[in-house]
Amino acid sequence: MAEPIILVTVLCTFLLAGTVKGIIGLGLPTVSLGLLTAALDLPTAMALLLVPSFVTNLWQAMVGGNGVEILRRIWPFLLMASITVWIGASALTRVDLALLSALLGALLVAYAVISLVGIKLTIGPHQEIWAGPLIGTANGVLTGMTGSFVVPGVMFLQAIGLPRDRLIQAMGMLFTASTVALALALKGNSLLTAEQALLSTLALLPALVGMMLGQSVRRRLSESGFRRVFFIALLLLGTYIIANAAIDLR
Repeated sequence: MAEPIILVTVLCTFLLAGTVKGIIGLGLPTVSLGLLTAALDLPTAMALLLVPSFVTNLWQAMVGGNGVEILRRIWPFLLMASITVWIGASALTRVDLALLSALLGALLVAYAVISLVGIKLTIGPHQEIWAGPLIGTANGVLTGMTGSFVVPGVMFLQAIGLPRDRLIQAMGMLFTASTVALALALKGNSLLTAEQALLSTLALLPALVGMMLGQSVRRRLSESGFRRVFFIALLLLGTYIIANAAIDLR
């Protein structure tokens, strides 16, 4: 069983990550991955997020009633985002983990900056045909290397002009498929242990409690204001991970 300090760190991390997701509808994998990478290490963080990420995002993917229509539109993107995770995960046993941690930090910083600045991309129907599989491939490889599902996948889903409800459901589909693919890739590379799987399962409870807490807090806070604080915090966390990785590379 994990040491008490590790257990407390994991449970508190997922309570916070679940609260963030409850307030703004996203951020559980991103927050948990960033904090656990800073506190533990990248492969362990990736393993621990699997169960909470799968359960919470499966629910998000199934709610909305537009699943079939969304799948018809983005299945090439989802397919490539899933099958290429294995390629990226192979780097976990071949590349210095400090480099991959720095890459994760860079992705978090990029996501935060893009969101804070308000950069919006537009992909038309004709571009979507080839951009979907291409961006899906990039997203899958980066997911395997860093455990982050967001860049550039979420930007693609935003760029093709999905309405808010369908965008949230599509993100749930992306995160669910990516989580399953990541679990298989980690297991295939002997980077997922029974102890980590158990700890990840235990982390589901605080994640769900956090989501319920966040949903109650949402009614009292300005969502736009909280999103800004969230992305600033993500920017600082990503910078910290990069700095830590740079020290390890010396």
